[in-house]
Amino acid sequence: MQPRLLLRICFSRRTLKIGCLLLLIAGATLFIADRVMVNTSKQLTWSDVNAVPARNVGLLLGARPGNRYFTRRIDTAAALYHAGKVKWLLVSGDNGRKNYDEASGMQQALIAKGVPAKVIFCDYAGFSTLDSVVRAKKVFGENHITIISQEFHNQRAIWLAKQYGIDAIGFNAPDLNMKHGFYTQLREKLARVSAVIDAKILHRQPKYLGPSVMIGPFSEHGCPAQK
Repeated sequence: MQPRLLLRICFSRRTLKIGCLLLLIAGATLFIADRVMVNTSKQLTWSDVNAVPARNVGLLLGARPGNRYFTRRIDTAAALYHAGKVKWLLVSGDNGRKNYDEASGMQQALIAKGVPAKVIFCDYAGFSTLDSVVRAKKVFGENHITIISQEFHNQRAIWLAKQYGIDAIGFNAPDLNMKHGFYTQLREKLARVSAVIDAKILHRQPKYLGPSVMIGPFSEHGCPAQK
């Protein structure tokens, strides 16, 4: 056998072994991150509005206004408020691009569902789930919250809350079927690994903090108009 051919065969086998090992590590990492978040949030999420414990503030996590996740989260948050399970709603979303404002979109949609504007507070710097959860404590002073989103999202948000010393439970909005939510579910698996890296390795903090805001009847913050 020619030396060049032998080298090519050996290199191919080595590359294959390395590739298989990397795939195995990646698969194990995805599985472990997923299991950790599922187990952490076990018995901390509810789908029945009559069963979920009442708390002062509900944290509604953002989505692109008008999409199916957004609509279902709005319906769920409104139902939670009207059932008396939260007194105030903190809507947290991305406002980092021109003409894109998740928080204001959520505020308007909630008002359309009969939620009074005076009980809605906007967080315009919820650029990620970590930002939204940590800012609820560090900016808005809330350490006991009900997080409102789909169950898969709540699992990650509750895990993040625990890493930053926040007492959080979750109320689940209806999910989409696999046909319409496959891409989101796949992205969620990667987001769970990213969350572990952010919280456990990088100890990441929100992109912005800013002055403290008190949620309650004496606050003048609410949802100020954005320029």
